Amino acid sequence: MSALIGRKLLDRNHNKTKDAFVRVKKMDLEKLTTEVMQLREFLPRVLNGLCVEKERLIQDQLQLQQECLHLQSRLDAAKSECQKEREEKLLLRNQLWQSGSELQEQADFCSSLGSAACSLLWSCSSREETVTVWLADGKLQSFLIVATQTLESFVKSLDDEMKTQTEDPNSTEHQFVLALVGTITNIAAVTCGRDFLSSSGHILLDTLMKLLELMKPGVFPRLKVLSLMALYNVSISVKGLKYISENNGLVPLIWTLLDDVDWEVCLHCLRLLQSVLLEEDVLRLLGSSLLNPDLRACVSRHTSSVQPNLRATAQQTLEDLQALQQDQ
Repeated sequence: MSALIGRKLLDRNHNKTKDAFVRVKKMDLEKLTTEVMQLREFLPRVLNGLCVEKERLIQDQLQLQQECLHLQSRLDAAKSECQKEREEKLLLRNQLWQSGSELQEQADFCSSLGSAACSLLWSCSSREETVTVWLADGKLQSFLIVATQTLESFVKSLDDEMKTQTEDPNSTEHQFVLALVGTITNIAAVTCGRDFLSSSGHILLDTLMKLLELMKPGVFPRLKVLSLMALYNVSISVKGLKYISENNGLVPLIWTLLDDVDWEVCLHCLRLLQSVLLEEDVLRLLGSSLLNPDLRACVSRHTSSVQPNLRATAQQTLEDLQALQQDQ
């Protein structure tokens, strides 16, 4: 019995010893040993590289945080600057509005002053001796410069802004220009004055024609009449007539104004045309355009006008055109 028990214990110990060991080939053992040695050699390097990479990432993160703080600071500064500029812009806009209001008040005052002054000049210039004195004193040259600039500004306002031209004819601006053109008309009515304009007022004469071109039919009839009277007075001078006739837009302008709804505009337009028809040199220059049958038809329509002066002037002009046709 004891022998049996002893054998069982021996077999159990043998099995335990057998389970505690694994049989491995020598080649596999050597391979495993090599791999272990390699791991021992490379693992510290890998761990060290990971540590370095971790440190780099930490440094990059710190740098990004610094940059973020810097950008946030710049953003705050930009917002502050933007708010400051916005406040300054509002302040400047308010100042601009105030300046514009003051400038408009000054412009209105200047227009009123100019209108009043030109009205006085218009009245004074109706006397021939006054124009003679102005010319003798050398005052007309400075007046001519101011008059030209004023009319050019008025023409520009009509040209650039494409106005409907339905302004109040009693407005200060219109009265200013009206009195100015009236003064020019009176100056041109005097021999010395028209000679002065014929030689020194070329830009002014061109501006008057441009003004007549831009004013639509039925608009500013009084201003048109005064402008046509001024051109007619200048045309009495042969030198003045030649200069006016050299403008390619003269005949088309006359043609257009003959269709105006205001009979006085048509009357003074016909008188200017008559003045053109009296000068042979001008006829040679404008002959082809003056012989246009449509122009004669346009003049002929006014021969049946209810206005005696317009009807008579149209009849005379028509006869002059027919005579020109026969001469040609």
